[in-house]
Amino acid sequence: MRKYLKLHKFALAIAALSGWMVPAHAQDENATLVVHVHNVSPKGGTLRLGLYDQARYPDDDAAPVASADVRVEGGEHVITLTNIPPGTYAIQTFQDINSNNKMDTSWLGIPLEPFGFSRDAQPRLSKPRFAAVKFDLAPGLNEQSLHLQNSVSLFAAK
Repeated sequence: MRKYLKLHKFALAIAALSGWMVPAHAQDENATLVVHVHNVSPKGGTLRLGLYDQARYPDDDAAPVASADVRVEGGEHVITLTNIPPGTYAIQTFQDINSNNKMDTSWLGIPLEPFGFSRDAQPRLSKPRFAAVKFDLAPGLNEQSLHLQNSVSLFAAK
């Protein structure tokens, strides 16, 4: 039995040194975020999603902490972002129907493509403030759900 235990300890040490095993506490330090995006238009294009911290959120040209671009195939889309430091974040997304890498707007600045924010926040003349869209991301698995909106639905709701 002792010979087996020594061999087992030796195998574990080799596995740990070679990177085959990652300590459990190292896996739990970062977060994984699974985002369910509803109301995706059947018109196709690319769903562009960004995860922002409070410092980056107000700046429309800031790089997100994490992002994903997913080809639209209609219906609900599930996007997974991994290896994110825990903290407070906001999601900003839009469906780039014509795949021109930007949110198309009218000459008044009204969005012409579907868009969405975490907590299903609705814009009022500009994108919602960080306080309206923020959520906490804990170590491990996290989930968020949001619905794409369009300018017509916002005006109809008022």
